[in-house]
Amino acid sequence: MPANEAESSGNTHSHHGHHDHHGHPSLPTAPDQSRKFRLGITLNLGFVLVEATAGMISGSLALLADAGHNLSDVLSLLIAWGASVLVRRRPTPLFTYGLRGSSIWAAMANSLILMVVCGGIAWEATRRLHQPAEVSGMLVIVIAAIGVVINTATALLFMRGRHSDINLRGAFLHMAADAAISLGVVVTGLVMMSTGWYWLDPAISLAIVILIVGGTFGLLKDSMRLALHAVPPGIDPHAVKRLLDGMPGVTQTHDLHIWAMSTTETALTAHLVMPDANPSDAFYAEINRLLAQRFGIHHATIQIERGSTAHPCKLASDEVV
Repeated sequence: MPANEAESSGNTHSHHGHHDHHGHPSLPTAPDQSRKFRLGITLNLGFVLVEATAGMISGSLALLADAGHNLSDVLSLLIAWGASVLVRRRPTPLFTYGLRGSSIWAAMANSLILMVVCGGIAWEATRRLHQPAEVSGMLVIVIAAIGVVINTATALLFMRGRHSDINLRGAFLHMAADAAISLGVVVTGLVMMSTGWYWLDPAISLAIVILIVGGTFGLLKDSMRLALHAVPPGIDPHAVKRLLDGMPGVTQTHDLHIWAMSTTETALTAHLVMPDANPSDAFYAEINRLLAQRFGIHHATIQIERGSTAHPCKLASDEVV
């Protein structure tokens, strides 16, 4: 991908073409998160084996359900890790943006995996509500307490980047939810030991499902929006248009498009009507600076038009894409 640039590719009539490669900082590259993913996957895979074994020994559906969910988290971390590697691949003549979009698809895949796992847990928990089984409360408490520690530690690995990258946000949400769920299982084990209410085991499993679905729905919605080239969250397209309309010499902005190249990078294209101006490199540099500073948009492509009535732009109408 070219360095951070604003470019204007004119039409065959009186439009000006300009490719600006000067004076811009390079596009931000997604940081390498491999060490975090390796550590998170190792911790959680080891815990899955311990938790699944304990669940079978104790007869606890809550532990087995949580082990299944943690196994899906290992898969999710693998998918997110793979995407974090792919977004760093260089562009090719075929994939001109590189493989940056893979991080969006990874976030969507992770949310869908969680939904499927939740369906399986809910089905089994509903069956167990009608036929509660005796559960070893102390073993449940010990294993779930270990889960609180491991899931909290893993969540902290991805805490810093969760606001700017929904791929990392997906990893963080998985781990944070698991920590809270494991804490709930600890409380359930204590209550079962003192009361013998074994129906609490499948009941807490259903509560786990509700919590996971609630936390995952936002991730699924955001990732689907980005996959469909919606304006990324946190960017006001009307404010972007006001900025471009306010640039010196600009009388109109149309054919404005803002979309996510990845879960961390945003691109923009726009046509600016400038009847009397002949924009310099400094003009494009200022557009780049303002878009990056105010909206986090680091890859802008600008076409300059004179606004000729003899050769009107076919994309001037908002109804045309």
